[in-house]
Amino acid sequence: MFPEKKQETSVNPADTARATIQTYYDSFNRGDIPGMLDCLHADFAHHVNEGTARLGKQAFAEFCAHMSETYRETLTEMVVYGSEDGTRGAAEFIVNGTYLKTDPGLPEAHGQTYVLPAGGFFSLKDGKITRVTTYYNLQEWLRQVGG
Repeated sequence: MFPEKKQETSVNPADTARATIQTYYDSFNRGDIPGMLDCLHADFAHHVNEGTARLGKQAFAEFCAHMSETYRETLTEMVVYGSEDGTRGAAEFIVNGTYLKTDPGLPEAHGQTYVLPAGGFFSLKDGKITRVTTYYNLQEWLRQVGG
């Protein structure tokens, strides 16, 4: 009778941004550094509230390896946001961690645990993360680990 209408399937950029950020943090919670790196654009920068920016995937991979030796962290109560155009995103979460190995310039580690609110802000391009900026309260972390 009548030809079937083809249903248009369009990808919502905000959904793509949220999914990429969620995959990044799911990989973090599994300790899956290659999974995190897969979420990153070739032109990537990691900014933190304390310290200098790390440019490129290799520098970020080295940072992740150091963090895995020094801290054990799980992120909970995750809420992820994505801009309508998919170029920006944010996440708010709680960091539940154990300080495993003394990080240079910080208090001595002896298995102290900590719970901190934190957040990340993202830039994305072509469905990949080009920048993540992480914020947490260093003074509160120091208080919790006895620094």
